[in-house]
Amino acid sequence: MTVWQKIAGLAAAVGGAGGSLLHELGAVLGVNHPGEPQQDIAFTIAVIALSAKMAKADGVVSRREREVFEQLYRFAPDQAANVRRVYDLAMQDVAGFEIYADQIAHLLKDNKRLLQHVLEGLLNVAAADGILHPKEDAFLKAVAHRFGFSDSEFRFLRARFIVDPDSPYDVLRLSPAASDAEIKAQYRALVRQNHPDTMLASGVPPAFIELANRKLAAITAAYATIAKERGL
Repeated sequence: MTVWQKIAGLAAAVGGAGGSLLHELGAVLGVNHPGEPQQDIAFTIAVIALSAKMAKADGVVSRREREVFEQLYRFAPDQAANVRRVYDLAMQDVAGFEIYADQIAHLLKDNKRLLQHVLEGLLNVAAADGILHPKEDAFLKAVAHRFGFSDSEFRFLRARFIVDPDSPYDVLRLSPAASDAEIKAQYRALVRQNHPDTMLASGVPPAFIELANRKLAAITAAYATIAKERGL
């Protein structure tokens, strides 16, 4: 019997529980009691619930988010209804997501690579509709912490799936209404200010030079984007 078949059977067994079905499933599967039997099912339920609650974090679960979830965690057609029922119950609200995050962290405590895969799966679902809501971002960061990832590790993994829509004008500290001449002048001024040679000459510690190089690269990329748009 597959994990999904076991989930289907358990979902049917407590089918009359109404709104408390997810809680009862958690109890039956050991989700709320680390160390209980059937940990493979507990893990699967936790992943389903956490994915659904992440999608709900911004208040709206898009069809695309559900589609990406089903692509990531494939299940047989005859098991789909029960799996989706668990997903639908979990996505009613975000409350209790910590339980599932902690359960996954406990079950995979000796395998950070698999924890990374779970987190990347959540990031994939979050990025599915092309919009990362601040509440989704906060949810993902909280889950990453519970999985044992630092802020820098989370940002690194996040960058693989989420591209922040920073305006190139913001990078140059200009309004989109700025003239071509103003844009060129500002770009040259920022390059001069942030050039590594200029910073070294002004007494900036060498450790900050790498930061200056990254900043200069961002300034150059922003100007290149605007120049292409305007035909400069």
